[in-house]
Amino acid sequence: MVDEPARRADLPAPEQAEYEQELEPDETRDFEAGDEVDELRQRVTELEDRLLRSLADLDNFRKRAAAQMVAARDEERARVATEWLPVIDHLDLALAHAAADPNTIVEGVRVVREQALAVMSRLGFPRDDEAGVPFDPAQHEAVGTVPAEGTPAGTVVEVVRPGYGRLRPASVVVSKEHDGEPGS
Repeated sequence: MVDEPARRADLPAPEQAEYEQELEPDETRDFEAGDEVDELRQRVTELEDRLLRSLADLDNFRKRAAAQMVAARDEERARVATEWLPVIDHLDLALAHAAADPNTIVEGVRVVREQALAVMSRLGFPRDDEAGVPFDPAQHEAVGTVPAEGTPAGTVVEVVRPGYGRLRPASVVVSKEHDGEPGS
């Protein structure tokens, strides 16, 4: 590495003076550099402050959203429970009259069942227990197949367990092509 005095001595006189001027501290340049550093420090401080405020806002948003979700869930649970109250009231009435005529009790249970099915439907989960419709894998779960004469293949011939909207699919038995001999 060449040392500075030797390097300056190698330069012609006009360039040497220019080189030395570049090396001498310039007060104006120092002042401008100091101002720029101060401005940058101030900008960093402002950005750190904005970052901290944004993080605090995000944390507050998360807390608010969590509280709103809890409140919405509690509201929905109360709405569902309110829908079921009349069904429970009618079951209590049926039990209170257990010693009465069995035919009236059976009729009362049928009414309560219809009321329960209506509640499920109002909550968005209608009963699916229809036979004779084409099998739909989005609504049905096939639990068996049977040959069925006179019924097109892929038709629901029996509902083993009814479905309720998105809660569960109906468990069904589906027709398949008849395996018997022609004319039998």
